[in-house]
Amino acid sequence: MSRTALSTLALASTLLLAPAPAHAAAADDTSAPGAYAVGSTDVTITAAGRSFGAKVWYPATSAGANKPVAAGDFGVVAFGHGFLQGVGKYTSTLTHLASWGYVVAAPTSQGGLSPNHSAFADDLNATLTWFVAQDTTSGSRFAGHIDPAALGLSGHSMGAGASILAAARNPGARSVANLSAAETNPSAATAAATVRIPAMLVSGERDTIAPPADHQVPIYQAKPAPKQLRTVVGGNHCGFMDSNSLFCDSATIDRPTQQRLTRRLLTDWFRYTLSGDTSRYDAVWGAQAQNDPQVRFQGVA
Repeated sequence: MSRTALSTLALASTLLLAPAPAHAAAADDTSAPGAYAVGSTDVTITAAGRSFGAKVWYPATSAGANKPVAAGDFGVVAFGHGFLQGVGKYTSTLTHLASWGYVVAAPTSQGGLSPNHSAFADDLNATLTWFVAQDTTSGSRFAGHIDPAALGLSGHSMGAGASILAAARNPGARSVANLSAAETNPSAATAAATVRIPAMLVSGERDTIAPPADHQVPIYQAKPAPKQLRTVVGGNHCGFMDSNSLFCDSATIDRPTQQRLTRRLLTDWFRYTLSGDTSRYDAVWGAQAQNDPQVRFQGVA
């Protein structure tokens, strides 16, 4: 997670095109929690002319609210919530990423009945900008703990579509991985054509709220390589959240299984594309990824 780990990589795409190392099969299970205790805090993001609240999960010296940040510098992932969904619906997955060494921030903006997708994308990017500034802000909890070369974007449904819009606008972002990305206004599929950083779209096979054929597939098809579309077999739209909301769809796998698979996919992706962890090659691009019976693989490096 150090700055030096990424300084050897000229571009994320260079890493994606690298051959599999001899030690590609890692022993660690990235669907299980990582080594860090997880702290949480609420912050007000003020950056790029924007101001809004956000919930943050981060590697900490001990678990709990407002604990000191663990030793080290960490990548940042900005996560966009779904339509009318509180950020607390994603606590388990975002806590999981933090336990693997990421500062994960979820803006609470655009939560009403008429969200502005373009503004939400700008909020995600403002979140990344704010955390980069915190690294050198005296007195900040995060001072000296942010790796400005390891910035990622993520989200679910509306927030996932917004993460594509954000990636198209942010030259500092390094990687994007999202869940059941929904088409947005302006179009995430149109924006995807200009996104050059690595992107992974995770879909639920049985999603009837943002069906893959109408939402994730057009985004995937429009985006240049490197790109992936990973489909959770039997998964649904609401299975990416910690609990159902109104009008949820149905899955043929249970929520714990879908979330376990999701956490593994996201962790492996960000470990590889943000942290330079080449031990995750097989899980991201190799035989392990391509022959997973629980998650269908489609990708172009």
